[in-house]
Amino acid sequence: MLAALWLGAAGAAPAPAAEPDVAFAAFQRGDFLTAFRLATERATAGDAAAMTLLGELYANGLGVPRDDARAADWYKLAADRGDKNALFALGMFRTNGRAGPRDREAGAKLLAAAAKLGHPLAAYDLALLYIEGQLFPQDFKRAAELLRQAALAGSPDAQYALGTFYKEGRGVPKDMHEAVQLWSQAALADNTDAQVEYAIALYNGDGIAPNPEAAAAMFRKAALHGSAIAQDRLALILAYGKGTPENPVEAMKWHLISRASGETDLELDGYMEKLTPDQRAAAEKAAKPWLDALQAERQQQAQAAPQAAPAKP
Repeated sequence: MLAALWLGAAGAAPAPAAEPDVAFAAFQRGDFLTAFRLATERATAGDAAAMTLLGELYANGLGVPRDDARAADWYKLAADRGDKNALFALGMFRTNGRAGPRDREAGAKLLAAAAKLGHPLAAYDLALLYIEGQLFPQDFKRAAELLRQAALAGSPDAQYALGTFYKEGRGVPKDMHEAVQLWSQAALADNTDAQVEYAIALYNGDGIAPNPEAAAAMFRKAALHGSAIAQDRLALILAYGKGTPENPVEAMKWHLISRASGETDLELDGYMEKLTPDQRAAAEKAAKPWLDALQAERQQQAQAAPQAAPAKP
């Protein structure tokens, strides 16, 4: 939550204050002890931003021992003074059950207050609650409004989600051109899901002029980020040379990687069978580091997963 509180989804610093925020400057440098000292001085004088910063330091154990109760207290003091970052942080605390029982309703109210003040991450998280339809009645129109607020502030996740709304016509009129524009913005910020959707649109010419070369480059970016769908599409492009020169070894490499992640493609299975033994060996060698990393990741996840209690006889 650290940088997100002050920088928001857009990554832009807050508007300049009347005087430099030396406490936050120290925080940005990683000098947390100095940040704590300076923020304490400013908080004593009633500075809400400094109170929020103290909450962050306690919440994450930076320069001080982690203490959720103290973090919540500082967030509450700042929130009472209308600090949108504190409202967001406290809302997440209530939602996740930190420093007290989990209370999603109280958390949602705090997120709504932060969103009203222009906090993009609060608007995005609140939109998810309206999409989910459990805490609030499901309302795609309201969710779209909140996603737009976060998207305009630069949130890649919101841009991607709002793009899917325009693609499907949920809460907004169906508009593939608008969807593509949103995905292109999120893709530039390295949102992998948006990169996949944008690449598909580029390849098919859906909502944008067809551009197989740009699509291939975008699929490659998403493939390198680990998207099995992008890896599969890139393999097809490489297999048939549509948008990039044909490369059977690279095509098979990406097919092996995507298949290991659960992506099924019978067409590529058949293509692979036609390769020479040397091509297959080269592709398997190229895919091996990826496959080893996938296996190691799965082993770590299995070790981290709670063990099921043995069945009673």
